[in-house]
Amino acid sequence: MPLTESKYIWMDGEFTPWKEAKIHILSHVVHYGSAVFEGIRCYKTEKGPAIFRLKEHIDRLYFSASIYHMKIPYTKEQLINACKEIVKANGLQECYIRPIVYRGYGEMGVNPLNLPVKVAIAAWVWGPYLGKAKEEGARVIISTWRRFAPDAIPSMAKSSGPYMNNQLAKIEAVERGVDEAIMLDYRGFVSEGTGENIFIIKNNILYTPPLEASILPGITRDSIIKIAKDLKYTVIEKDLTRAELYHADEVFFTGTAAEVTPIVEIDGIKIGNGKPGPITRKLQEIFFKIVKGEEEKYLKWLTYVK
Repeated sequence: MPLTESKYIWMDGEFTPWKEAKIHILSHVVHYGSAVFEGIRCYKTEKGPAIFRLKEHIDRLYFSASIYHMKIPYTKEQLINACKEIVKANGLQECYIRPIVYRGYGEMGVNPLNLPVKVAIAAWVWGPYLGKAKEEGARVIISTWRRFAPDAIPSMAKSSGPYMNNQLAKIEAVERGVDEAIMLDYRGFVSEGTGENIFIIKNNILYTPPLEASILPGITRDSIIKIAKDLKYTVIEKDLTRAELYHADEVFFTGTAAEVTPIVEIDGIKIGNGKPGPITRKLQEIFFKIVKGEEEKYLKWLTYVK
């Protein structure tokens, strides 16, 4: 999706005009993918803009950075405040927020330890990640590209370099004329989409791949698990086979960008009756009430930008 430019990007404590937010071409991140990042959404509510599960996202950013031995030169509270400030500085009511921690300019070579760790936070208006699929349901394929083993790359960290793996699967989906791809893990079990976690529903029970299936521990995934359990649904984390996808009653994606998106077709096979299912719709409806501040029980998940 094309970027909708905002006025400023927060770069190491300063609001930098959007078009001037640049780094050196020889920065380590450009050549070796040495960055960790987050995707966070801010929603319009009656009390003003509210950022969904901001603390959890910043916690995961620090966790990802720690795995790659990147010491972030700001406290968590400073970055939480910076996320709120960049929304305010750009006058946004509803937006996507992208904090990124990256290794900058100074040396060339694989060893990253002597390079400066830099931080930037951007915010811009971004609509539904998979377009009409959020309402109509996504058509997807099983990618021929597999997710990497957890002893090759730590899938629990949201890092930039490994997304080359996801790009290959996404390109495959685009070239085959569908909305998205589902990747299998290194063992052949279902892992996740190129930027989303996945759930299936069978006989009113929700199933989702476990962490050992090389998935990112998604914050929207965690939210949906909690919401489903509050609605008295059973949620089971277990390895899923390709065949279980085809024979599910319902399938859906979760993610900050994708939010809650039904899947209606996989490899040309209709899921259920080929339309978004009732449980998916119920979860989707409650999720959007929560992010808009309309469910008092979940207000703790919102950080208001005042």
